[in-house]
Amino acid sequence: MRRYLIWAVGLAAYVVAVFHRSSLSVAGVAAAERLGVGTALLAMLSVAQLAVYAGMQIPVGVLLDRYGSRRLLAAGGLLMVAGQVLFAYAEDLGPAVAARVLIGVGDAMTFISVLRVVALWFPPTQNPLLVQLTGMIGQLGALSSAAPLVFLLHQAGWTATFLGAAGLGAAAVALVVTALRDAPKGVSTVPPAELGLRDSWAEPGTRLGLWTHFVAQFSASVFALLWGYPFLTQGEGLAPQTAALLLSLLTVGGIVLGPVVGQFCGRLPYHRSTLVLAIVGSSAVAWGAVLLWPGRAPLWLLVVLVLVLTVNGPGSMIGFDYARSFNPAARLGGATGIVNVGGFVASILLMVAIGVLLDLQTAPGEAHPSLGAFKWAFAVQYLLWGFGAVQVFKYRRTTRRRAATAALAPA
Repeated sequence: MRRYLIWAVGLAAYVVAVFHRSSLSVAGVAAAERLGVGTALLAMLSVAQLAVYAGMQIPVGVLLDRYGSRRLLAAGGLLMVAGQVLFAYAEDLGPAVAARVLIGVGDAMTFISVLRVVALWFPPTQNPLLVQLTGMIGQLGALSSAAPLVFLLHQAGWTATFLGAAGLGAAAVALVVTALRDAPKGVSTVPPAELGLRDSWAEPGTRLGLWTHFVAQFSASVFALLWGYPFLTQGEGLAPQTAALLLSLLTVGGIVLGPVVGQFCGRLPYHRSTLVLAIVGSSAVAWGAVLLWPGRAPLWLLVVLVLVLTVNGPGSMIGFDYARSFNPAARLGGATGIVNVGGFVASILLMVAIGVLLDLQTAPGEAHPSLGAFKWAFAVQYLLWGFGAVQVFKYRRTTRRRAATAALAPA
């Protein structure tokens, strides 16, 4: 029972971190007015936060192996609290960017710290399911941030709203400090001197996890975070309410399917990479049907696309299972950080590529890009899928050869 209480504390910290991460999305209009910036600069706040998150994963992983989950969760929580306080009083772009950077750094410390708690407190057979549940339940932070923040922005104003968010973060830090423990008694988490980031990177299973996260995450992530809504409303002509419902379905579907993927990986560890490639293939087929449809796609086809994309998030989480399977506990933080870089680098590349392609295909004076422009822009996904799939095939072979001689769970 204690292991579940420890996990619940870490999970609560992660839910609050996702709340902080998502707090800008529902305050976009108010932020543009307060900061005096256009939508392009406002979008860069989100991209900058995501870039900081990705860039901090490996340094955070090294710190995690040295100092443990409890200290990093507390430090990350304090950084996010500081970021929300700064954001509460920001009146121009500079302080706002600094605030989102602080939130990005603190957020980067959270998820992989909770995954380390799961790896050290639970047996290997339960780990895949708990990792999936951690990732999916954490997304409730995004869902729960919408209504309360919108209400507070209208009723209490900008400063009070984000100071309230900082207060929530402070409560999460207090919970972590008082109730969370890094590992059960008797479990050593001190890395030997000869182990380090280089050893984690040299392990083929770590690289397989990196490319799994890379190839499986970006399509749904970019669709949900930035380009899905304009594609559905401006390109496909859906009503804003319908587009919002489809994006909500994307999140809810991932929460439902996460445990299913986790159970699959726990029971059939020999077939994890096969599932990953099947997820990537189904996403490519679904997008192909939408992009090749003459004119606007029917609503049922867009629903099918979203349903297929719901398994992208759970599929990318398999990468963390590889990090756990092929690395000792003492270097798990560094290995997990390496894996977590993959999907976010791919997402940033796709976000930027779609934006550039839309700009190139939109004539000056046009209100928004055409459906054809959106289709060509989203087609760039196939380059990332192709490259990522080749890497998964490559490191699957290497990992299986290594596992055959080391009695590890194959890929």
